[in-house]
Amino acid sequence: MNYKLLGRSGLKVSELCLGTMGFGTEAGWGADQQTSFAIMDTFANAGGNFIDTANIYKLGTSEKIIGEYISNHDRDYFVLATKYTLLDNRTNPNASGNNRKNMMRSVEESLKRLKTDFIDVLYLHIWDNITPVDEVLRGLDDLIRQGKVNYAAISDTPAWVVAKGNTLAELMGWSQFIALQIEYSLLQRTPERELTPMAAHFGMTVTPWAPLAGGALTGKYLRGEQGRIKPESKRLDENSVRITKKVIEIANELGVSPGNVALQWTRQQGFSSIPIVGATKVEQLQENLKVTDLILSDAHLKALDEVSAVPLGFPGDFFNEEAVKVNSFGGFYDRVEKR
Repeated sequence: MNYKLLGRSGLKVSELCLGTMGFGTEAGWGADQQTSFAIMDTFANAGGNFIDTANIYKLGTSEKIIGEYISNHDRDYFVLATKYTLLDNRTNPNASGNNRKNMMRSVEESLKRLKTDFIDVLYLHIWDNITPVDEVLRGLDDLIRQGKVNYAAISDTPAWVVAKGNTLAELMGWSQFIALQIEYSLLQRTPERELTPMAAHFGMTVTPWAPLAGGALTGKYLRGEQGRIKPESKRLDENSVRITKKVIEIANELGVSPGNVALQWTRQQGFSSIPIVGATKVEQLQENLKVTDLILSDAHLKALDEVSAVPLGFPGDFFNEEAVKVNSFGGFYDRVEKR
């Protein structure tokens, strides 16, 4: 794999990120420790160094497995990203949320499970709509100054909150968010309304989760294969089926897997993007790794964009209307009626 800079930083990470939400067998699914080790071996041998986990994944088992693995490997080779916010125990009312108390507690527990002295990238996992953003930023900056965290990032948060946070951090001299983790795929393009333009503006790398829409974009559900997806899921509705069929059509034309086409689409959207590829089997990861050899043509991108397009709403659609033209004298916009 090639390496990319993560956001506005000098941190070099692999062009794919290994998702480890499935490391552990709690809830009746997932990879045991031996299989998880084999997956991480495969990823590292392909040049992968960027690993994503969270304190909540498999009730902490994911972090424990990663900790066991890296304790017997070169810790400095790997870029470990984990998250705080969601509860990993029910001991007290502050054992969840974005607040500073939970942040500090969660980081200490993650460090123990990961068997490391520092976390490379710490994500706020999901916005709680309670904690002031300056409390979050100051807490993250303190952790970075203490050497327990190297970089701050954020996940599943409204664009206006992230924008306010990074602007405030720049003003105060605090560490800014360098990466934005969001659900993004051909079946979930609504982040294009606010989130991805905001990330591009601030130079943040987008790390899409569920880039294959829970496996729907591989076509396996159209083949009748079973999975953890619910029958009533929007990933299986008429629109999603139409999009998936187009992905399969292009994959057959190129002689690659549908999953590779769907993954590569997220990597060719005009902004820095490193999709998170989850795996509970070595074969799944091996297939996903093939995407690094694929480039989609403009024609293929156009076909995928058209079949999966979502309305941007106001002001996005307003900006894109053909009736809005640029005045050649000063770049002002003139509104003209269609006749």
